[in-house]
Amino acid sequence: MNKAQIILKSKCIFTSLNENPINGYIAICGNKIIKVSSGHIDSQLIDENTVVYNLGNKTISPGFADSHVFFSGWMLRYIGFDLSSAKNTQEMIDEIKQYSKTLNPKKTIFAHGYCFELNIAELQILNELYVESPIVLFSQDGESFWINEASRNHYGFDLDADCNEVFWKLIEEVLDDHDFSKKLYKDYVSLLNSRGVTMVKEIGYDTFSTFTQVLEELEDNSELTLRVNFMSQPVKEGANFEYGRLMRDKFRGNFVRFSGFNRMTDGSISQMDGFLKEPYNNTDIYCNLDIDWERIESEVLEADANDLRFSLNAQGNAAVAKVINIFSKCKKDINNHLVNRHAITEAEYADVVDIEKMGKLGLICEFYPQIQAISDYDSKVNMIKDKIGLKRGKNYWNRRKMLDFGVYTCCGTDLPLVIDDIPKSFFHTVTGKFSKNTRAFNAENTLSVEEILKAWTIGGAYDMYREAELGTIEVGKLADIAVFDKNIFETDIDDMDTVKICFTIVDGKIVYNNL
Repeated sequence: MNKAQIILKSKCIFTSLNENPINGYIAICGNKIIKVSSGHIDSQLIDENTVVYNLGNKTISPGFADSHVFFSGWMLRYIGFDLSSAKNTQEMIDEIKQYSKTLNPKKTIFAHGYCFELNIAELQILNELYVESPIVLFSQDGESFWINEASRNHYGFDLDADCNEVFWKLIEEVLDDHDFSKKLYKDYVSLLNSRGVTMVKEIGYDTFSTFTQVLEELEDNSELTLRVNFMSQPVKEGANFEYGRLMRDKFRGNFVRFSGFNRMTDGSISQMDGFLKEPYNNTDIYCNLDIDWERIESEVLEADANDLRFSLNAQGNAAVAKVINIFSKCKKDINNHLVNRHAITEAEYADVVDIEKMGKLGLICEFYPQIQAISDYDSKVNMIKDKIGLKRGKNYWNRRKMLDFGVYTCCGTDLPLVIDDIPKSFFHTVTGKFSKNTRAFNAENTLSVEEILKAWTIGGAYDMYREAELGTIEVGKLADIAVFDKNIFETDIDDMDTVKICFTIVDGKIVYNNL
């Protein structure tokens, strides 16, 4: 019998194989789980090198898989020098002047971290002083930015830009600085590990600049503690299938793989950019956007023919229905399920009849269980009431019907929209609440803790074609494990904000320890 290097003992081990946790232990040797059992630890597993962690009543879970993260967007919060010490616009300008002296002429001046409302009039001096040097400034939370005229000319967007896609040229330039992007990616990986995240689906625009070289180097040097399944999101050009085939064939390792393509379709219902079956209240508007459905369908079908998967983001009920119709034209198996694991992201407002079709088709839904964290009850519910009415709004965030109809579900954050906090995702998805001491919204559409935990684990592993190796705690699987500092099944759902991740293992190695 192999000796265990690590043994985790707990009264609450959630394997993701069933609903009920077990009281027992997990034995790990190398990067694999060699035994899972209830009761006392088998003494034959232990030698002088075995480390036993008696975790009491803490919940042990498979590591979490985040099916939609965006390092490139998170990165923008940290580019250039730090402006957080500046108290106002004038102090910020003074710091920029000093910093610019350390750079080559015409080199872009990047900075981040301001946390006050900018005085636009005062900033005009930067246009006068830096006619040929682009300046790009991001706020501390990454939600706002300022650029000078030279940046507008160089990067091709202005101050009205409202989505990260317009930043593609800027993002490429920053990613190409491997000294910066590699170091920051390590910080990002450490952050995710501290949240129990062991695998992600990482979105990169087009060919991900040259950042795949960084991923390759990190994997080759055994420096990755996060399994990265990267996707190509076409922005400056259409889906590049030659690139997709090349990446699929090149990245077949234990940590880095290519996961296909990702595309937006419609947009936010609050902006009337979500595509609806019936017009928005008191208007004749179905969607403000002009969506190129013909191009989207053509790309999806070509990807499918090449056995490359596609994820399509859809928010309005008509967009959801349209996406399902497109995927229904893809290759199917003898059970009439999709051969390739195509996915719909969000499906924020979806009719029950279409959710049923998703289940029959074997379509994956990558939903955002923390989405309520970025809003409050009054503003969100009033928006829904104003735009589509509460009768239609009953189909908002209908995760319950997804599970009832057998839809494959997994979780994403759209990081940096929110940072992974799995206990808080339980609170929102189980209660339907935006925050404590508020009413639930569409409580009939919610899930149980066990169901959402399965979506974070085996659901994510399935989404990334890794369910044979990951996603559950069982003998022979890779040892990717997360530990909560409490028994989540005995914690009041309203107190989930007190629960934290205290221990994370990736590939049999401890990557985060706060026991």
